[in-house]
Amino acid sequence: MNNKEFIAELSSSMGMNAKDTQKMMNDFIEELSCCFDESKDVTLHGFGVFELKNRKERIIMNPSSGKKMLVPPKLSLSFKLSETLKNKIKEG
Repeated sequence: MNNKEFIAELSSSMGMNAKDTQKMMNDFIEELSCCFDESKDVTLHGFGVFELKNRKERIIMNPSSGKKMLVPPKLSLSFKLSETLKNKIKEG
């Protein structure tokens, strides 16, 4: 499902027009981004948790050349499904 199909489906289920639904989704994504900028985790009950994790500096090896390279530390975003959603997916 692409963005346009998702917005159409969401707007019909909410009884809103597509333009208002798109604005609502843009606002939601903007607010998520602000939370990540402030290094806050975001928990959506019944859906999951978006977490920012600090990845440590590490050494990797290029398998084709055999050269070792240093990967600098960085922040990465991870998502963990809620148990409720996991069970819904397993049940089909």
